[in-house]
Amino acid sequence: MTVATAGRAPATFEIKSANLPLVALLLKSADLAALSADLARRFGDIPDFFDNEPLVVDLTPLQLADATTQGLEVDFPALLTLLRQYRVAPVAARGGSAAQMASALKAGLAAAQDAVPVEPASERAAKSASKTPAPKQAPDVPAPGALIITKPLRSGQQVYAKGRDLVVMAMVNVGAEVIADGHIHVYAP
Repeated sequence: MTVATAGRAPATFEIKSANLPLVALLLKSADLAALSADLARRFGDIPDFFDNEPLVVDLTPLQLADATTQGLEVDFPALLTLLRQYRVAPVAARGGSAAQMASALKAGLAAAQDAVPVEPASERAAKSASKTPAPKQAPDVPAPGALIITKPLRSGQQVYAKGRDLVVMAMVNVGAEVIADGHIHVYAP
């Protein structure tokens, strides 16, 4: 009997990491009657708003709100049934107490401790702008004028216009190289 090495055997599958778009439900209350009313108010008129999108139940707001909501028991089977009525597919939970996470796992959700809802780009930009000090204004230095070449460039020649535009008023033969930090203009017959 021969044993095929992993490198030679044809693979029937691969396991790779994936970044998937997930919707996050930031649960701010364990009161499912209130949640049901809010979902009906927001999405009742548009039943096809979600298209079976995967969803992470984020329990962090329950932990951060106040002492009365910390550690509240969430009825996960009822929550999952409610969410599925709005065509979302709950796949994971995060941010809960040990008891809440155990209850979520028992209901069939995965623990997604590293799943973080994406911040809108405008909020990210505002945060980074507030952290970054304003750059100091450099004194105005006049930009150098364009480098103007009036003679033909032969094969193998290289012209570099460092920090400015390059204007070539003659032929650039095959194999010649023109480089500029700014714009390049070639006016040749």
